[in-house]
Amino acid sequence: MDLAFTPEQQMIADVIDAFAREVLLPRYAHWDRTGNLPEEQFARMGEIGLLGLRVPEAFGGQDVDAVTAGLAIEAAARGDFNCCYAILIACFAGEILGRHGDDAVKAEWLPGMASGEKIICTCLTEPQGGSDAAGIRTRAVRQGDDYVISGEKASITLVMAGHAGIVFAKTDPAAGAKGVTAFLVPFDLPGVSRAPYADLGSRGIARGSLFFDEVRIPARYRIGAEGAAFSKVMHTFDYTRALIGLMCLGAAQQSLAETVEYLKSRQSFGQPLPRYQGVSFPVAEWAAKIEMARWLCLRTLWLRDQNLPHTAEAAMCKMQCPDIAVGAIHECLLLHGHYGYTQDFPHEQRLRDVIGQQIADGTTQIQKLIVARELFGRDFV
Repeated sequence: MDLAFTPEQQMIADVIDAFAREVLLPRYAHWDRTGNLPEEQFARMGEIGLLGLRVPEAFGGQDVDAVTAGLAIEAAARGDFNCCYAILIACFAGEILGRHGDDAVKAEWLPGMASGEKIICTCLTEPQGGSDAAGIRTRAVRQGDDYVISGEKASITLVMAGHAGIVFAKTDPAAGAKGVTAFLVPFDLPGVSRAPYADLGSRGIARGSLFFDEVRIPARYRIGAEGAAFSKVMHTFDYTRALIGLMCLGAAQQSLAETVEYLKSRQSFGQPLPRYQGVSFPVAEWAAKIEMARWLCLRTLWLRDQNLPHTAEAAMCKMQCPDIAVGAIHECLLLHGHYGYTQDFPHEQRLRDVIGQQIADGTTQIQKLIVARELFGRDFV
C-alpha cells in the first residue's frame, strides 16, 4: 500500500478543505437552530462535485476512486457534519443505481443528484428493526409491467426533502435475504407519504418515516434482478461504513483543532493551560486515536479500490470511529469549561450530531458480530 496521496487526491482534499472552512463551517449552527434544510449548501456542494463523487461520468458525476471519496467527505465534515449526509447518500445511490440501474432511469435521476437538484434517499430500515436487513417486511408484488409496493420505512435520512428513494422490498417473502429486491421510487407518486422526526441532533437532515400504500411503479425502476439486492447493499455498506468513519473523524479533528487554539489563548494560575498535563495529555491521546482510526478507514477504502476483501475492516471503521469521535468531542467540550456547555461554541452540537452515528447504518454490536464472523467463520458465530 502506497501511503502517499496522488497529486489529484491531495488537490481535491485541499479544495474541499477550503470550501468547508469558507462555505460550510460559518453556517453549521444555523441549520441546527432553525431546523431548515441546507438546500443552498447542497447546491454549492453539487457545483464543486461533492454529490457526484461515485456517479458515473456519463451521468454527470466524477466516479472517483474510493480513497478520494473518503478524503472528500472527511474534509467536508470539518465544515458541516450534517451536510455530509448528502454526500453519503449520493455515494450510496451512485454505487447502487449507477452500476445496476436501467440506463433511462439513471439518465433521469443521476445528473440531478450530482448537481444537488435532486435527493435520492436510502430506504432500508424498518420500524421493527434496522439491523435485520434481510427481515424487511415491505412487499413488492409484480403485476404485469409494474410492481406494487406496500410497507413502511423508518429513520430515513433527508426523507422530508427527498425526491426519490432506493427502496428495498421483498419480492419473495419465503426466500429470506435472497428475496430482497431494490427499486428507485419517486416520492411524488400516489400512495407515498412521509412523517418527520424531532431528533436530538442532526436537525437539518430532515429524518423521518416513509409509507407506501400500494405504490405502483414501472418494472424498469427495479434496480438489478429480482432477489439480487441484498448482496449489493451489503457490498455497498462495506464502502459507506468507511466513509462514515471518516465523516465522524473529520468532525472530531475540527473540534480538536479548535480546542488547541482555544487552550493556547487561556491561562490559569499565571500559566498557559497547555502547560498542565491534565489539559494537554487528553488532547494528545485523542489525537493519536483519531489518527490511527483515520488510517484504518483509508486502508479499507484502498482495499476496495484494489478489489480486495474489506468487510471486516469496514465493520471495524463503523465500530470504532463514531465512538472515538464522540469521546474526542466530549473531551473538547469539557476542556472549554463552562463555555463548552453553551451554544457559543460548536462542540455541544457536534456531540449531539455525531452520537447519531453510534446508532445509524449498523450499531456497534452488529459491527462486532460482522468482525467476529469474518474472523471465526459463520459456523462458529
